[in-house]
Amino acid sequence: MVAMEAVAAVMRWRLLLVLSAAGLGALGVPQPPNILLLLMDDMGWGDLGVYGEPSRETPNLDRMAAEGMLFPNFYTANPLCSPSRAALLTGRLPIRNGFYTTNGQARNAYTPQEVVGGIPDTELLLPELLKKAGYVSKIVGKWHLGHRPQFHPLRHGFDEWFGSPNCHFGPYDNRARPNIPVYRDWEMVGRFYEEFPIDLKTGEANLTQIYLQEALDFIKRQQAAQRPFFLYWAIDATHAPVYASKPFLGTSQRGRYGDAVREIDDSVGKILSLLQDLKITKDTFVFFTSDNGAALISAPKQGGSNGPFLCGKQTTFEGGMREPAIVWWPGHIAAGQVSHQLGNVMDLFTTSLSLAGLELPSDRMIDGLDLLPSMLQGQLVDRPIFYYRGNTLMAVTLGQYKAHFWTWTNSWEEFRQGSIKPRGHVKSERTL
Repeated sequence: MVAMEAVAAVMRWRLLLVLSAAGLGALGVPQPPNILLLLMDDMGWGDLGVYGEPSRETPNLDRMAAEGMLFPNFYTANPLCSPSRAALLTGRLPIRNGFYTTNGQARNAYTPQEVVGGIPDTELLLPELLKKAGYVSKIVGKWHLGHRPQFHPLRHGFDEWFGSPNCHFGPYDNRARPNIPVYRDWEMVGRFYEEFPIDLKTGEANLTQIYLQEALDFIKRQQAAQRPFFLYWAIDATHAPVYASKPFLGTSQRGRYGDAVREIDDSVGKILSLLQDLKITKDTFVFFTSDNGAALISAPKQGGSNGPFLCGKQTTFEGGMREPAIVWWPGHIAAGQVSHQLGNVMDLFTTSLSLAGLELPSDRMIDGLDLLPSMLQGQLVDRPIFYYRGNTLMAVTLGQYKAHFWTWTNSWEEFRQGSIKPRGHVKSERTL
């Protein structure tokens, strides 16, 4: 019954949006749902209690899953920060949206601040398209799709931004290389390690609390104005060097990384509580996931857990590509569900447009699926998951089978010299 009502509600939104565009929906047309995408940084599949993390230090996210739907088979589009974020916001594989590199075999795109490229102007990002349905959009946290003026998020559909174009690397000497800036909209308001301090020795930083307050304030303002909103909360506390604010430091059994996860969990709890206080839970779609797997190179003190899966960030094994994923939409998605649909961060683009009653762009290939039939009706759709690094297809999953074409990521030159060998058989990697 809940699923049928939810499907009917989505169809009503689409019809009313069409009528509104025709000038026929002026009398009390309901708004499409608000959309909150909560994207973590280097958080692994095994970092949440609901995914089996033994210390059980994520009560709010575990409750979010208990009240919503868990996706245990959810993937990123690339095992590194920038390409996965580009894929989420365009609904397209990095090989299509330009966020890849041919600099050697299977390298990844845009990490150091010296790189001058960014998201192409030809790409249509989710906030640009949501404007057609009246959405106000904000990004909080890490953009990572280019730091030059032409790549600024406000040039690509967002109305507001508080955060940084890159991760919180540093500190630097401010001579050969400056510390990374923090922006409020168009204005630089400071730099990491300066106006926004991070103590590398203790791990103390107040950034998660700042990002939380930005989210809460934005939600309150848009609700007061009765405008549908899109909030892209892309915080980076779990990316090395990990950090947490003083009240959370030393509170986790998992060390400093666990402290950061506990603060994120607490923040998500506060966001969901605000939605409940404002009585807009039925009008707000919330999705929680991560950009790629945990960075095992930073473990154990600065990295997370990928649970039972092999390897981690920067690899196309399951540990690098499979992510925690929870959807929460009370009144539409029944509590306590698990979907075994193969999902991908690109699907959040397509699903968000579906929620807004908008059609997909017709002038380009969109790789993301609409997950609403899976969320609302329990449908399962056969679809492949492609595992790219750089411009190279490393592996493909279809159903319960995964074919590895490459299991190493060095250059063609090394391959020609005989130091590595491609793999073209079905490898017995665990895919559950």
